[in-house]
Amino acid sequence: MKRSELILLILQVPVDLCMLILAGVTAYYTRFTRWALELKPVLFALTFSEFFYIIVWVSLGWLAIFALAGLYSTDPNRKLTRDLNRVVLAASAGLSAVAVYVLFMQEQFDSRFLVAAGWFFAILYVSLGRVAVRGFKGVLYRAGVGLRRVAVVGNEETARLIVDNLRRRPELGYNVVGQLPGFNRDMAAELDDLRIDEMIFTNPRAREDEALAALDYCNDRQAVFKYSADLFATYSANTAVHPLAGIPIVELKRTRLDGWGRVVKRLTDIFVAGFMILVFSPLMLAVAIAILAETGRPVIYKNERVGLRGRRFFTLKFRSMYQKDCTGAQFAQAGKKAEERERELIKKQNSKAGPVYKIADDPRVTPFGRFIRRFSLDELPQFFNVLGGSMSLVGPRPHQPREVALYEKSHRQVFAIKPGVTGLAQISGRSDLSFSDEVRLDVLYIEKWSLWLDFIIFLKTPFILFKRRRAL
Repeated sequence: MKRSELILLILQVPVDLCMLILAGVTAYYTRFTRWALELKPVLFALTFSEFFYIIVWVSLGWLAIFALAGLYSTDPNRKLTRDLNRVVLAASAGLSAVAVYVLFMQEQFDSRFLVAAGWFFAILYVSLGRVAVRGFKGVLYRAGVGLRRVAVVGNEETARLIVDNLRRRPELGYNVVGQLPGFNRDMAAELDDLRIDEMIFTNPRAREDEALAALDYCNDRQAVFKYSADLFATYSANTAVHPLAGIPIVELKRTRLDGWGRVVKRLTDIFVAGFMILVFSPLMLAVAIAILAETGRPVIYKNERVGLRGRRFFTLKFRSMYQKDCTGAQFAQAGKKAEERERELIKKQNSKAGPVYKIADDPRVTPFGRFIRRFSLDELPQFFNVLGGSMSLVGPRPHQPREVALYEKSHRQVFAIKPGVTGLAQISGRSDLSFSDEVRLDVLYIEKWSLWLDFIIFLKTPFILFKRRRAL
């Protein structure tokens, strides 16, 4: 580990301890607030100094549980969401330990409120402390402090994408000091001058001796060796191993969204979509009135898309184009001329490679249409698609049948689940991603789905909306 990373890792321990103690203090004083006293009078005779002594020892015990839960892992690439998930699990384990201690020691302690409130505030404060440390680390990285010096070996698209992303996002903690088309032992002196901390090997077609030479070089210099996943590893992100006739068999699963997972996701979609419609109904009404005032009816634009298992449906969006340029289902008269003009614009102003097009500086969009597209307000009616069951809150974005007709065979994996209002690809780059990158992220989401992942994606989406899209 870099020295700065090690210092921040050590710093995390006293930060967690302070947050745990603060959680106990908050729980104690919350117990004496008016609403808590009205709920139930205080029955225990425990002074703050006595309680604080207990808090300190309990907090030290919880730190041990945090360590056992892997919250002080030395992996510099661990995800914040993984840490927060483990904070909840570790705090719950700590709560269980306190309950067991009180039970077996037969302690005379009559305040379940303090225990429950302490658990809640511990999760809240420790999570905030970890977010703060991560934020501080990001500030240091942006200032060029503690960056890991990395060399990328490979000359294919994967290598270019890695280099571009690492250079564009210094908060990831990398400084790309070199990119090599390949590796051989004669390059050792050149790499020594770069003083690399890590090597990322991205050439999947490299000969075995080239890969081993790169690995040997890293082992000799105590540098970290990483390599991009090969084709089989890409397809095996969600596997299960079970014996068949006494032989271990590996099954490549398409998605975790089977059985109860599908039920839970659908119930969540209904509840959250209904809530979002209620919350945003004044905004949607204002947008509808503005569209009527600018260009008249219709306000809603219906566009045919392809969803679960290749079934077609109509997405609902606020109309952002002039009526004469709309190609949707309710614009039959202007449809053919609009489609011809769209094809011409795609030839001249398409800003995206692959089957999905993006028209840069689209002249068909109204002034107000540009505004609602800028903040994705045009997509608010899709919450009604979610209620109706044709879409989900989170999933791959749906595309038009003519775009789907140009899909490669591997692209059709995205039809394993319902399309989403937002998705992993949207929070990872919006329209700036290539189509192949979008599909990779969508397939990864399909294979790694969890309710927690849905929550994180949905939570991040509003912040991504303020990043300008490439084509409006």
